Amino acid sequence: MLPLLLIFPIAQLTPATPTEEVVQPQEVRPLPGKLDTVPTFNSNSPELVLKEGILLSTFPPDGKKVPTAHLNFPFRGRFDVFAHHVARAEPPENLRRRSPSETSLYLGIILHNPGSKAVKVNIWQAASYLSQPDAPFIQLPSFSQNPLGKIFAGPGDRAMSDVLRGRRQEIFPAQIEIPAKQSRMLLNLPIPVQGLTPPLNGRSTLMRLQSNGTVYAASLAMFARVNPDGSERSPNLEEWQNLLNNSDVAGPRDKIPTPLEETGKPRIYGRVAGVASGSRWRALLVDNPKTRHLTIPQPGQVFSYALSTLDGGTLGTGQIQSASMLVRYPDTAYRAHGNYGIQYNLKLPLYNNTQRPQTVSLAIQTPLKEDQLVKPGLRFFATPPRQVFFRGTVRVRYKDEKGQPQTQFVHLVQKRGQPGEPLVSLNMKAGDRSLVEVDFLYPPDATPPQVLTVSTQAETR
Repeated sequence: MLPLLLIFPIAQLTPATPTEEVVQPQEVRPLPGKLDTVPTFNSNSPELVLKEGILLSTFPPDGKKVPTAHLNFPFRGRFDVFAHHVARAEPPENLRRRSPSETSLYLGIILHNPGSKAVKVNIWQAASYLSQPDAPFIQLPSFSQNPLGKIFAGPGDRAMSDVLRGRRQEIFPAQIEIPAKQSRMLLNLPIPVQGLTPPLNGRSTLMRLQSNGTVYAASLAMFARVNPDGSERSPNLEEWQNLLNNSDVAGPRDKIPTPLEETGKPRIYGRVAGVASGSRWRALLVDNPKTRHLTIPQPGQVFSYALSTLDGGTLGTGQIQSASMLVRYPDTAYRAHGNYGIQYNLKLPLYNNTQRPQTVSLAIQTPLKEDQLVKPGLRFFATPPRQVFFRGTVRVRYKDEKGQPQTQFVHLVQKRGQPGEPLVSLNMKAGDRSLVEVDFLYPPDATPPQVLTVSTQAETR
């Protein structure tokens, strides 16, 4: 990455302290706009699945052996499906013999049509990848141009990049039809661990769907069925339906989250299993609701907009962007903290109100998490630690100095407390206006919050 002092004007940085923190004095603003109301089926608990069962069911509880495993939430029209789970051979020494821990764990997502007429479900965009071999967690530079989507580390990173580009992976049809009173598999794929060291693998999935009728959805975990000759096969629809009707929730269960009102205790956010409210956050970033432009910072100044803020991490804005849960299991997260799979559509109509040309930069950054800012600005590490807190692709659209539209896809890898590098730098003439659009899907395996920072280069004398 670039040295910190090259990213921001020297005048805006306080000297590094013995704890190696660097403070960027600035204003941090809440993000305008809000999440839409498109429901998102969010299956992320338990993350590590060792026991077969129901990961998330929005089916009615009627006629089910374990009614509490079903949340009774129907979908109709636009909805998203997000699932992120990990499999591991448990214990590893059992790999030499045929056992449930040796067979592949399958992830099944089933849709049911409760009505008297057939329902069609369009699959607009969809992607599902394994960490091995599809998208291993490899080390990547902090900043990479990613025009073709071939740069990624981790299945969530790759899936979000595909959906951001409007892709539907070839394994998914454009449409499925569900006859009246019947069910169909939306997904039936393994998370294999055989031959891996350690025997651990994960799968991330995101789908954007449109249904012309009411459907219920469930994500399920089942070990591969074994044929008489000892070979494996995927579970069939009947077997998935049997598990749905007769099983309890899968295990082991994740840590129980801390109630939101208990602010004095160490906070456990928990993982998400339920239906969250929202698929996209659209925002027009302007000076105030009565204007249609965003005045750039004065030379040498900086301001930021908070991204993916959550309880206990609002960066002084008091704004919680985590999607609310419409239904959830009682031992899972109270909100969709992190907004995995949610798309941020941010428009910045920049305006240079000065009498001189200015160089303006936009950057995504990962400051130290705070609820109230202990100092008047954001805190970074002079030398960030090893933990990666953000790993994903960002799309930036703008017009260059010749007025030609430009679209760039940039892959970012940011560690905790890393200030980041400019996504784009614009040379704006006096009185000039320039619209910049920033889009990304908040990637699984990221840790919020982040900020979108606008800075104007200090004038040289």
